[in-house]
This record gives sequence, C-alpha cells and structure tokens, in this order.
Amino acid sequence: MSRRLRWFSAGTASAVAASLDIRQHGADAGELVQCDTGSEHEDNARFAAEVCAWLDVPMVTLKSDEYTDVRDVWERTGWISGPKGARCTGEMKLAPRLAYQRHDDVHVFGYTADAHDVERARLLRATYPELTVVTPLIERGITKAGCLAIMQTIGIKPPATYAMGFPNANCLDAGCAKAQSPSYWALYRHHFPDRFAETARIFRSKGVRAAIIGQEVVDGKRTNIRAFIDDLPADQSMLNPIAPTCDFLCHIAEQDLAA
Repeated sequence: MSRRLRWFSAGTASAVAASLDIRQHGADAGELVQCDTGSEHEDNARFAAEVCAWLDVPMVTLKSDEYTDVRDVWERTGWISGPKGARCTGEMKLAPRLAYQRHDDVHVFGYTADAHDVERARLLRATYPELTVVTPLIERGITKAGCLAIMQTIGIKPPATYAMGFPNANCLDAGCAKAQSPSYWALYRHHFPDRFAETARIFRSKGVRAAIIGQEVVDGKRTNIRAFIDDLPADQSMLNPIAPTCDFLCHIAEQDLAA
C-alpha cells in the first residue's frame, strides 16, 4: 500500500490539510513530515507540538546534511533566488524530501483554494508529473483565512508570525528569499530589525535587489524596477494580517474534523 506523506510547513494550512487526510485515510496510512530549514521562528515548535498532540501522531523531521540554515545556503552558494526559485528551498526542503520519498508515495500538501496557491499546486504537478499529489484544501475550496478560522475553532493558536501580519509561518529567521513585495520586507524590518539587517547585508553582498518597487517600459517591454531591501523608505507600507474567515465550505470541513 502506498505511504501517504502529509507535508507540514509549520503553518495552519498544512495542519488542516494533514488533519483532513488523516480523518479520511487514518493515521497509520502515512506520516506527518516536516523539513527543518534551520531558520524557523521560535514559536513554530510550539505550534508543531500542539498539532501533533491534536492529531495524535508523531512528527518525522528531515534536515539537510550539508547546510545548517537558510543563510548558510545563501553565503556558501552565492545564490539567493531566481526564475527557477530559491536555492535555499532546493537545499533545505526539496533535497531532503527527494532523499526520503519513495516512488509510490502519495504527497499531501496544504495548498489552499486561494488563487496564488492553486497556481503553485498546478506548477508542482507540471514540474513533477511522476508524483502523486493530493491537495485536500483546494478540493474542498478552503482558503488561508478559512484555515485560520478552523484552527481558532480547534483551539490551537496559530504561529505567532500570523498575528504579526505574515501570510506564512516558515523561514522567518532570515526572511523569505522569494519575497518580492516591499510591504513584506517592511513588515520584516519592523518586527525583526536585527535579522533584517543581516539579511539585507547578504542580499547586498550578492547584488540581490529583492524588492519590486515599480515597473518601466524598456524597448517596448515592461520590466520590474527592483531595489535593495535596505533602501526601502522608512514609511513603506506593510502587509496586514489575514483575518480568520469561515464560509460554508470551511464550516463543512470543521464538521468533518469534529465528527
């Protein structure tokens, strides 16, 4: 029988997705698995422990054998992010996953029904057609706001970074290498000034202008205008927290979990 790998990213979406899959297929059908990037916010461990207790399953933790954390990848490889994604994602998440998975595994991911996540799930399937990918939240039409509402009902406090305004909970020690929004980096600077300064130093040393601050037309082609994150103005707008919102699809999921 195929093993079901319920991938946990320390966020509410992956927790709800895992719970729905466990409810449908049973805990013994697979494992709850996380990739430790070495750059997680301190509160993520608390959230992971409470999710494991709620689901009554242990956590399998995978970690890179070569790199200690995200900044270690940046410094040693000189590669932050590009059109094909972030090097830290490949080294700290993808490589450990590929080493652990079997050819017949079923991969359960917490992609939500929000448009951005639907596109991410589509790209995952297109890039790795050999994988059997299951997305229970998309199938049920559950959004990020819905996942927050479900966790609120369950009684598990989401990771602290959600209340700060971040849309995700992982890699908040160094900041997300794939983030291009000035509002994201302004929020990161506001909450973690020392960590921001170190990330900004590395980005500048590698010539990485991560923040997209506008667009211009050059030779008839529209291109992004980029800036170093430590050049963003002090009054740069910041991201706002996602408010927990539970529509009827979310309520149906809550009933499934409570059954």
